[in-house]
Amino acid sequence: MRSMILRRVRLIEGGSGPVIVGRQDEARVVALQEFLACNSHPHTVIDAFDDPDGAAWLRRVTKSEEDLPLVICPDGSVLRAPSEAELASQLGWLAHFDVERVYDVAVIGAGPSGLAAAVYAASEGLSVAVFDARAPGGQAGASMRIENYLGFPTGITGQALAARAFVQAQKFGAQIVVPARIRSLDCHCSPIELELDNNRRVKCHTVVIATGAAYRRPQIDGLDRFGGRGTYYWASPVEAEICKGKEVVLVGGGNSAGQAIVYLASRVAHVHVLVRSSNLEASMSRYLIERIGALSNVTLHMQTQVAGIAHERGSITAVRSKGPEGECVLKTSHLFFFTGATPNTGWLDNAQVMTDEKGFVLTGSVLEARTGLIRTPLETSVPGVFAIGDVRSGSIKRVAAAAGEGAAVVASIHEFLATTRDSARNLARHD
Repeated sequence: MRSMILRRVRLIEGGSGPVIVGRQDEARVVALQEFLACNSHPHTVIDAFDDPDGAAWLRRVTKSEEDLPLVICPDGSVLRAPSEAELASQLGWLAHFDVERVYDVAVIGAGPSGLAAAVYAASEGLSVAVFDARAPGGQAGASMRIENYLGFPTGITGQALAARAFVQAQKFGAQIVVPARIRSLDCHCSPIELELDNNRRVKCHTVVIATGAAYRRPQIDGLDRFGGRGTYYWASPVEAEICKGKEVVLVGGGNSAGQAIVYLASRVAHVHVLVRSSNLEASMSRYLIERIGALSNVTLHMQTQVAGIAHERGSITAVRSKGPEGECVLKTSHLFFFTGATPNTGWLDNAQVMTDEKGFVLTGSVLEARTGLIRTPLETSVPGVFAIGDVRSGSIKRVAAAAGEGAAVVASIHEFLATTRDSARNLARHD
């Protein structure tokens, strides 16, 4: 196992794998680069427009800008402006399922909670399938240095933690499919059926919803036009390289925001932080507050929020902020958001899984208090369907808590499967 990990690290550092050709700061190039990086897949990015000969070559082999970026795959094939799913398919990531197989557990989401559930369930002999729409790590993957996670005194990145858990789950036999978006959950049939975005269907006895939450996108006029081209919801080495030596604005006051501030401050000229509240103590860990306070190139703007953005020729030129002293203009081309959380539960609309007013899934005692339904601690309103991690109403939004719920849910799964099988045997005897 160690040899496999070290070989993969060497491949990543050596820049082998597919080659992405296009403008390095173009949104589609950034998206593909992040997609491969989040999945720890070796790749190289070439900005052909930095070189006149490279730009001339691109003009010869492409009809228009719509063909960019080009992705040159290891087998020699060339993809023109591929989607993430198309690139994954060409690289052979998408698994083929036996339509007759029924998994004991289907885990939806490969963040810390989902991967923990996969590791513990697979290690105990259950058949497990894990699905994620983009990459292992979930929202925790945006954390560039988690320093209070048990067992890592020097800290670990969210992506590295997820990558280790990903390999560990595979080691125990879990089948992991990335990218694979779940379109619907059919709980009316037995076994339960999941419909994937390519019309494939997967059968399972139990489902674990671990789809987590995404950073909320503020309602600011024109903001959507700059996704991946000046506005970011992630602070990985990809964004750090784009912003290197420049001034950036970051919005947010939670732990993920704090980790991003510390990381970016080591690579950019200055970080302006806009925080809605009057202090950080209620939302950020003390060690991060102290670390930020010691950084000379970080300015905190408390009780301040984004009032608007200025742009020119398709690029952000400044951010207008509004605080206690009125409006202020911050010159920048890069705006990071780490604000709030929106649960990834839109795909559950027709599944009869009950959620709270914000869309987080109701489970256990919270579900019982609201509806009178009696369920095991992590079970939803639908028997055999469980929810863990950030997507669960009332959960503690911490990586360690999410991983703990992933381990704990396996006991409830065993109990449900045993009860279901006993009921089936009793029914067979009665017949």
